[in-house]
Amino acid sequence: MNAISVTRAVKMPDPLRLGRYRKTPELGPSVMFFSGGTALTATSQVLKTYTHNSVHMVTPFDSGGSSAVLRRAFNMPSIGDLRSRLMALADETVTGHPDVYMLFTHRFPLNADNRELLKQLEAMCAGKHPLLRAVSNPMRQLIRMQLKYFLDAIPASFDLRGASIGNLILTGGYLNNNKHLDPIIFLFSKLVGVQGTVRAIVNDNLHLATDLEDGSQVVGQHRLTGKEHAPLTSPIKQLYLSADPEKLVPANANLRKKNRNLIAKADLICYPPGSFYTSLIANLLPKGVGQAIAGNLCPKVFVPNLGHDPEQKGMTLESSIRTLLRYLHEGTDSTYSTEHFLNFVLLDSKNGEYPGAVPKGMLRKLGIQLIDTRLVSKRSAPEYDPELLVASLLSLT
Repeated sequence: MNAISVTRAVKMPDPLRLGRYRKTPELGPSVMFFSGGTALTATSQVLKTYTHNSVHMVTPFDSGGSSAVLRRAFNMPSIGDLRSRLMALADETVTGHPDVYMLFTHRFPLNADNRELLKQLEAMCAGKHPLLRAVSNPMRQLIRMQLKYFLDAIPASFDLRGASIGNLILTGGYLNNNKHLDPIIFLFSKLVGVQGTVRAIVNDNLHLATDLEDGSQVVGQHRLTGKEHAPLTSPIKQLYLSADPEKLVPANANLRKKNRNLIAKADLICYPPGSFYTSLIANLLPKGVGQAIAGNLCPKVFVPNLGHDPEQKGMTLESSIRTLLRYLHEGTDSTYSTEHFLNFVLLDSKNGEYPGAVPKGMLRKLGIQLIDTRLVSKRSAPEYDPELLVASLLSLT
């Protein structure tokens, strides 16, 4: 069977297309996102009203906050960003088990006594905690089982303060399934009625590391984002996967067949706004990701960050596009051209701020089409409006 590429005129936004998707979201398009933490939360919540078939490849490399506590204790990938995306896509209606949703989004207080929190966790495992009693069987029994695996495995010094119950359930399921993420993500998705597909880009316990332009190295995602540590003082030169959380030990990871198949079936691939290196580029590091993207002839769209991203120190919009293309090309067949990786740059130059001028000449030269449309509203400024962003992306499908 020969693959052909068909072009069509697109109205931005396309009200007829959007109306059809909203009417039957279970038949909506497979829009794929390569992302990380919370930047796409609001967008995901809007997206599920139009399609229940979006696919989210999420990085498991977070090394800060409560994720770091779990990673150190169990030598595991990060699951915090996975839980966040699962909950953003969860069915929040009465048909979507709101009692389970309440449990999975609950956090232990930061200022509580750890011994008291341990008693609460034990009560959950016994099914006696109010949040567990509100959940009906067999879901209650499934959740208790995962929490029991977690409780039996935690070291005596484990700090439960600030812990997300959803993270603890995911961790218990990870341990219960021979340290594989997919089975517990699948179960978690069913329990909260996730209206889409969420996958870790890899199952490996790896970390992020960088070479900076000044010759220094930084290891650990939490040291790159400018949130838990001071912002970088030198631009990032190269991003790596590391087997060690404290020093660069170069590591390789391979895209799994399941994820490769999801990329192959996507109706649109989006490189969304968010932490440029630790969310977007990190997803492209495993071997096979670029090759899988190039093999799908669907539209590919880059939505650049608005304003300042601490990870993009010294970068303009043009250098961001060139960096994205460089990582997409790495490890792929040399016969692939730009059109295999990126077709559109979607932005709002009238209402948004982008570092440097919009590189119209460079985009024309590379054959990338610029879509400059309203994406920022008065209520959302200075950020993208999730409704406008989703409408524009879906109009391209």
